[in-house]
Amino acid sequence: MGSYKLSFGTIKILQNNLAEVIVNDGLVMDLVHVDEYHDFLLTNLDAPFFLLINKKHSYSYTFEAQKVIGNLKEIKALAVVVGTNGGLMSTETLINMNKDDNWNIELFQKRDEALVWLEKEIS
Repeated sequence: MGSYKLSFGTIKILQNNLAEVIVNDGLVMDLVHVDEYHDFLLTNLDAPFFLLINKKHSYSYTFEAQKVIGNLKEIKALAVVVGTNGGLMSTETLINMNKDDNWNIELFQKRDEALVWLEKEIS
């Protein structure tokens, strides 16, 4: 449905309420990036949102960004595709840091498995 290049990476809209997020390699995601990300989702997707986070690149977050990245109430489910141990560890850290927010999040090694899970969450 469309691919959008933003300052922090690319968001591909797969359905009106489903998007794939690919963050640029080497980026440090900060609050400015998170605001841009949230604004894009709110403007371009129908709530509730279902997101495929494709960690094909290595990137990090500021502490402040870690605390708010997934806390948009319109985000219903997050499927994260991790291909490296570093990506897995950083994602687990992010989940643990926000465990009180009860994110609906699952980790996958394959993109197609993540999409199957998201489709089940949508229906």
